[in-house]
Amino acid sequence: MFLRTFGWSLAVTVAALITALFYGGWNAFVLCLILGVLEVSLSFDNAVVNAKVLERMSEAWQKIFLTVGVLIAVFGMRLVFPLLIVGVTANLGPIDALNLAMEKGDPSVPGTYGYVLAEAHPQIAAFGGLFLLMLFLDFIFEEREISWLTWIERPLARVGKLANLSVVVGGVALVLAAEFLAEDSHVVLLSGILGMLTYLVVNGLGSLFEGNLEAEISEHGDVTPAKGASGPSGLAKATGKAGFFLFLYLEVLDASFSFDGVIGAFAITPDPIIIALGLGFIGAMFVRSITIFLVRKGTLAEYVFLEHGAHWAIGALAAILLLSIKVHMNEVVTGMVGVVFIGAAFLSSLRYRKLHPSAGGAEIEADAPKVEV
Repeated sequence: MFLRTFGWSLAVTVAALITALFYGGWNAFVLCLILGVLEVSLSFDNAVVNAKVLERMSEAWQKIFLTVGVLIAVFGMRLVFPLLIVGVTANLGPIDALNLAMEKGDPSVPGTYGYVLAEAHPQIAAFGGLFLLMLFLDFIFEEREISWLTWIERPLARVGKLANLSVVVGGVALVLAAEFLAEDSHVVLLSGILGMLTYLVVNGLGSLFEGNLEAEISEHGDVTPAKGASGPSGLAKATGKAGFFLFLYLEVLDASFSFDGVIGAFAITPDPIIIALGLGFIGAMFVRSITIFLVRKGTLAEYVFLEHGAHWAIGALAAILLLSIKVHMNEVVTGMVGVVFIGAAFLSSLRYRKLHPSAGGAEIEADAPKVEV
């Protein structure tokens, strides 16, 4: 089971480390390894949320996300995206941006690749911070049968009955960040609004088409859905347009999670090749494998508070991104916040299983959706 799930990630890791060794010697090898570990620690909560959404997708769309989606994550967000940001910010063409990146200039020196990317950090942080904040708020304002941090989750769920509360809270947070943290408040406001709108549009369209799919299957109860159309719980699985928008939602979500890692990587090395190897090939591949593992094992159903822990980690990451508009946040601290929330949620889940044995066990694993890639 372990090799079946993590085999490709381990193979890609070995290949990436060997490439880094030949490219820049042992120093590049160590930096590549550090970046890979950093990306995995920062993105574990990403994998938990990915798995939760992936369970709602048909088998075909699961395969598309775990293949095409990973290629987008590796090459798009970890390689092309930084070049695009530098090109737009410095008014450079793609070739000029690539040439600037390959110069490996010191990020503290004006005009270098790392410096230009760092200068664009407020816009990136505002966009990613608002996208993740909206995701966190929509989760925390929704009533659930089981709560983790009951003393705060249940009151927030009751308050969340107010219509559009997540938009109001997100908007207030953006205004405060722009007013008190940003040097250029207009740029931060615009980027934050775009992040919020992106979340609302993509999440809304995905929910709309998924809801239509469930309604169709409920209406035609005598019709057996096609393979991958419904899961063990009897809920419809997203296909067609619903699957596409959930796929798009996951890609934007991955992009938002990647912002802090891509920017933070330049505090470790300005070399785009090492960053691509560490963040993209090692980090993104392990996030993919962890996602597959969580779906195959039915882990989110077995450990009931993991989803809660992941969303609290997302909320913390959103706050860190917004604060980082003005204050530099250590990447190790950012990674540890996610690890602490996920670890605490895991321990709470173990305690819950002891008190409620029927809540987890072999039957969950047997009913878990199968992901074959």
